[in-house]
Amino acid sequence: MTTNTPAATPADAPTAHATTAASVTVGPSGEPSAASEPAVTGSNAAAPAHEAKSPVRQSEAATDATVTIVPAVEAPARTRRGPVALLAPVGSLVVAIGLWYAVSYLLLAPARRFLVPPPHQVLQVAVLDWTHLQPMLQALALTAQVALAGLAIAAALGITGAVVMSRARWLERSLYPYAVILQTVPILAIVPLIGLWFGFGFTSRVIVCVLIALFPMIANTLFGLQSVDRAHHDLFTLQKASHWDRLRKLELPAALPAIFTGLRTSSGLSVIGAIVGDMFFKQGAPGIGTLLDVYRSRLQSEDLFAAIILASLFGVAVFALFTLLSRLAVGSWHASGRS
Repeated sequence: MTTNTPAATPADAPTAHATTAASVTVGPSGEPSAASEPAVTGSNAAAPAHEAKSPVRQSEAATDATVTIVPAVEAPARTRRGPVALLAPVGSLVVAIGLWYAVSYLLLAPARRFLVPPPHQVLQVAVLDWTHLQPMLQALALTAQVALAGLAIAAALGITGAVVMSRARWLERSLYPYAVILQTVPILAIVPLIGLWFGFGFTSRVIVCVLIALFPMIANTLFGLQSVDRAHHDLFTLQKASHWDRLRKLELPAALPAIFTGLRTSSGLSVIGAIVGDMFFKQGAPGIGTLLDVYRSRLQSEDLFAAIILASLFGVAVFALFTLLSRLAVGSWHASGRS
């Protein structure tokens, strides 16, 4: 006797793409006959056990598999540049000026308003009046010379020292701790010693800049030299490159992003060092730090605020200059220059 079982309906198997019709023959004893096999129709039906390992059947099943299409996710929009990008810094400047006015007019009595003069008074007295602005610009020019000279010397010494320390681990262990000590010693503690040894003029101011700006150059350059990919070193080893070729063609170019990071950090520190040197070493032409000390002693608040703003703008300009140089030097092949 033969019993036919109906194929599965879509309601019974909502995700099925095939139907199975099983034909079972029942023998006289009521047991199903082994001679009959289920008839399978459809492309996704299960294959017999002896055919489950067939690569042909597996590839056919793979080609008939259901593909789920995931909707594409839009990439985030790139940061806009141009006038829109200036809204945030301009807004911050407006807020800062508003707070300045609030402190001057709301928190201070008229008799004490000279401590924080309002912005328009600083603009009128110290910026629009050439008799006040001219000595500030002359002093700022001298401070700029000191800062740039100290930065150049610090960059040369820092890069050279980092290259020497990168040649061998024992050289790094011997020299790097002294660079750390030089960074941790307060510069004001050794300023009298610098004046005693080198005088109280231009040279001592430059030395202060060098001492302040040296460590970031050493640390960043050494990090860049030691971060070169090992596979690149292996390639130069296979080419039997000399130490000089390896340094000139591999290590220094790969360390350029780190070197420019050190330059940006050291540039701001060099400006600070120049102002500190102006305050302590007053022989020769006055720098902007010297004028700051003079304005403080005379309670010339408008001139004092104007000198502080000029010194800050100079520091920002130097930082922006090295940021631009970094993008021009490494922006075409390194992510740090494209950000």
